[in-house]
Amino acid sequence: MKKSGKKYVEASKKVEKNKLYTVSEAIKLVKETSITKFDGTVEAVFKLNIDTKKSDQQLRGSLVLPHGTGKTKKTLVLAKGPQAEAAKKAGADYVGDVDLIEKIQKENWFDFDTIIATPEMMPALGKIGKILGPKGLMPNPKTGTVTLTPEKVVEDVKKGMIEYRADSYGNIHTIIGKVSFDENALKENFEYLMNTIIKAKPSTVKGTYITNISISSTMGPGIKVDKNSFDK
Repeated sequence: MKKSGKKYVEASKKVEKNKLYTVSEAIKLVKETSITKFDGTVEAVFKLNIDTKKSDQQLRGSLVLPHGTGKTKKTLVLAKGPQAEAAKKAGADYVGDVDLIEKIQKENWFDFDTIIATPEMMPALGKIGKILGPKGLMPNPKTGTVTLTPEKVVEDVKKGMIEYRADSYGNIHTIIGKVSFDENALKENFEYLMNTIIKAKPSTVKGTYITNISISSTMGPGIKVDKNSFDK
């Protein structure tokens, strides 16, 4: 059994295991229980009562957090002609078409965080789907990364766009900012994410939709959040 470090043990003492904290309390506590020397990431986990085996209950999407993520993401845009030029002007880190797809395939090149592609590029990109899929890099219309206006998505990514996706157990796990963010910024990002997930509720879901919510900092303890404490 893995033994927890002293810092983690001390941080955990500040968290009551079975207590549901209000959003404000949880945000304050997540900053206090950060144990890394670097500026840790604050993450949120939502446990949903959904059956991802059903196609209409497979939750996936994207949103731009009000205060960003605190991370700078490198964007790769696969497009041609005017769309490629527009993406360059918007600040895309890499822009190309088949040449960059071949670079990924032949050189195992992954110096980017997000791929944005126009629909016409998808057949060529699909040929390396087995490489991109496991890394979570395959563009998808549901997350807005397959688009006729790649420049707009580049701008959104630079502003702090995040993608969310329910895993096979119905969990959505994503970042809401950095420990260095002030409490209000983290709270607003957290509530914006919560409201987005509520709006995305599949119509076929019966009973309680969100069953558990927790947040934590990098390597810090989990803090359970009272879902009824969010601003509506």
